[in-house]
Amino acid sequence: MSKILVTGGAGFIGSNFVRLLLDETDHEVINLDALTYAGNLENLADLESNPRYSFVRADISLRSEVEAAFSSAPDKSSPEMVVHFAAESHVDRSVLDASAFVNTNVLGTQVLIDVARARGVERFLHVSTDEVYGSLGATGKFTEQTPLQPNSPYSASKTGSDLLVRAAHHTHGFPAMITRCSNNYGPYQFPEKLIPLMIANALEGQKLPVYGDGLNVRDWIYVGDHCAALLAVLMQGKAGEVYNIGGNEERENIWVVKTILELLGKGEELIEYVKDRPGHDRRYAIDGSKIAQELGWKPAHDFAGGLRETVTWYLDNKDWWQRVRSGAYREYYKRQYGSD
Repeated sequence: MSKILVTGGAGFIGSNFVRLLLDETDHEVINLDALTYAGNLENLADLESNPRYSFVRADISLRSEVEAAFSSAPDKSSPEMVVHFAAESHVDRSVLDASAFVNTNVLGTQVLIDVARARGVERFLHVSTDEVYGSLGATGKFTEQTPLQPNSPYSASKTGSDLLVRAAHHTHGFPAMITRCSNNYGPYQFPEKLIPLMIANALEGQKLPVYGDGLNVRDWIYVGDHCAALLAVLMQGKAGEVYNIGGNEERENIWVVKTILELLGKGEELIEYVKDRPGHDRRYAIDGSKIAQELGWKPAHDFAGGLRETVTWYLDNKDWWQRVRSGAYREYYKRQYGSD
């Protein structure tokens, strides 16, 4: 039984991955999270009694805090594997102020690499994004050989972190792998993101803001499928390799919004077109043939079914997203752990 350190495990994808590890493996899981705006320990509240799970609040840009997390087990032994989700990830916030993105995504990743190298980590999985590739035209897909051409401060910071991981492997033989995934959706997604924002606004009778003409295209993947792919890469992937993870479900943003309204029985008069975001990439699409051929992974959900499941989850968990939107979710850590 190995110890796995998951950074950013209180976030959307991270918390779903922690659940997968505890449900489907016998590994011990250390969840390291700084609990910034999108980190929500309520996502994992039901797991706190699990003897294989522990939480450490830490900032990955501070080496002393990362070192402490690596030594947090009762026997002080280091984790054998690291899965690195921790990142500032909201594009709109990066447009307003990129400094936190550089600090966490670039500096924090290097700190994590340095500590992991010093501790002799056996496997290091860096979870990135397809946004590092830039924007596609009307045809074609991103492959692992597509040049990196980020167009937002967020994607530029993720590109920087990818290159630091790559450099650590090529310079030091660091046993790292990189995954780049298309747009995720599903339970526990922070309500600033497109799908949960549209669901929540529609349920509250608020306008649904759609950037530009709404024809920007994204490839969508259900978060559970993404997590299954990450586990496959962690256990079977080859050090030094990049693996693209996609859902093969390209949809225009406006189609997604209208489908959500239809599922909720709401009218399209709630849609409000707003000024487009600066640097807004037009189209993303992932070629996931490498991970399918080498590791045997493919998505289990189609977008129509996954979106229905997601809408149902948000309908059944109104208290969760309403607490996030009000900021009340931040009280959980203080109540459970006795500090701010």
